Amino acid sequence: MTLSVAGFTAPWWFLLLVVVAALGVGYWLAQRWRKRRTLKFANLELLERVAPKRQGWWRHVPPALLLVSLLLLTVALAGPTGQERVPRNRATVMLVIDVSLSMEATDVTPTRLQAAQVAAKQFTDGLPGSLNLGLISFAGSATVLVSPTTDHQQVDQGIDDLKLAPATATGEAILTALQAIDLFGKALGGSSEAPPARIVLMSDGKQTVPTEDPSGQQGAYTAAQQAAHAGIPVSTISFGTSTGTVEIGGVQEPVPVDDDLLHEVANISHGSFYKAASADQIKQVYATLGQQIGYTTEQSDASKPWLILGTLLAMCAAGMALFIGQRLP
Repeated sequence: MTLSVAGFTAPWWFLLLVVVAALGVGYWLAQRWRKRRTLKFANLELLERVAPKRQGWWRHVPPALLLVSLLLLTVALAGPTGQERVPRNRATVMLVIDVSLSMEATDVTPTRLQAAQVAAKQFTDGLPGSLNLGLISFAGSATVLVSPTTDHQQVDQGIDDLKLAPATATGEAILTALQAIDLFGKALGGSSEAPPARIVLMSDGKQTVPTEDPSGQQGAYTAAQQAAHAGIPVSTISFGTSTGTVEIGGVQEPVPVDDDLLHEVANISHGSFYKAASADQIKQVYATLGQQIGYTTEQSDASKPWLILGTLLAMCAAGMALFIGQRLP
């Protein structure tokens, strides 16, 4: 049972605390007056014979429990609210994964691609089942492997089947994701407002096609601007290290991560940028994204724990009063 409070819907009920405090003061005064009346009895020897034996401080426990229970019940009446994580419904997420040859680098064990596959599958498995998830792979061109669907096993299978290919068309990958989201929204129909969408782009290198200029017609920055115009943030993950290399034609070629490009894509599209240089880090990044994308935090009623605890204490107070003093407090 968790007692948490983020606000109250009916705080005026706290006025009852004045009554609770008055009851506590009244009990204290009653004990003092009782003691004074007892001392007025002249024959103390006879008093010890006829007066019931006191139970010591134990006799104060039932009233104390009753006052605490009234305090807790007052809090419950005030309507405490708490933050609750609620799965998003109807949201669409396009997972876009770079499969260029640089993903074969072993600076991340066992390879960048294999580590990315494991983390991406954990990401998909952690999303709520009501969320529509799609998958795109890109190298020299972008391919929609799985259109948005609530069957996340299809996405897992698509991740397992990823194959490496030459070049890196980052801009085309973003544009393809936007098109897939648009087509899916039109296919749903029945609503004038498109469901919320997000693109998660994971890459390890800079754009190479159609040109290396990200501001070109199909460049990454141009695509990010279109995503911003559509209200679809692009969260980018820069995966790998600056010292990664791959063997091409018997020669070790450096394949450093292009953090700047991915960071700028996230900024332009109002998304978030994440850097991961190890298998554990990319798992952590995907876990963070899963919490942000798959769930939303809402205010909900949190009065039940306070009500339960207050009621239990009131019952304990009544039980102890009957056991100790053979009467209710």
